[in-house]
Amino acid sequence: MLLVVCALIAGGILYIFTNSPKPAETLSIENLSSSSTKSSVSKFNSSSSEKNKNEIMVDLKGAVAKPNVYQISSDERLVDLIRQAGGFTDQADPKSINLSAKLKDEEVIYVPKVGESSSSESTDSPTGSSVSNQVSTTSGPKVNINKADLTELQKLTGIGQKKAQDIIDFRMKNGDFKSIEDLGKVSGFGDKTLEKLKDEISID
Repeated sequence: MLLVVCALIAGGILYIFTNSPKPAETLSIENLSSSSTKSSVSKFNSSSSEKNKNEIMVDLKGAVAKPNVYQISSDERLVDLIRQAGGFTDQADPKSINLSAKLKDEEVIYVPKVGESSSSESTDSPTGSSVSNQVSTTSGPKVNINKADLTELQKLTGIGQKKAQDIIDFRMKNGDFKSIEDLGKVSGFGDKTLEKLKDEISID
């Protein structure tokens, strides 16, 4: 009888040992955090890279509130760029441009004033690619470099916002230009620049 009892006890212990549940695998918080962080960083880098590919640089000039070089999505249109630049000035002629036009990288866009006309021409960019430039062609008086404001000076061939501001700064410091050749005293204006501008500017 004693042997039977011992056998039953031994069998019970063996059964409990062999059928007891295994401990669940411990999930490391550090591993979880590391994995989550790597995944987030990977998604962020991918998103940033994709965003940079879709952004272009456009030089906006003329009759807008804030002429400047803007970084904008390649999916946006001219109307979006002008909105970003603070809209048109009171002198702008919105009817002369196509507000639904698609934008291109390194494009130069000039918004004309009322009475001016605009035309498109293609020039070579520093990178060798073709850039569409919308520039004004005026049949009226020449630009008076002694009286023209920042926007008017930017209508001149090859004159951007910086050079236009240099002309104004020189004029404020030294007084009116006495001759067209005096423009050569402004930093960045050499003989070649003067040759291009002589038929577009006046001093009186």
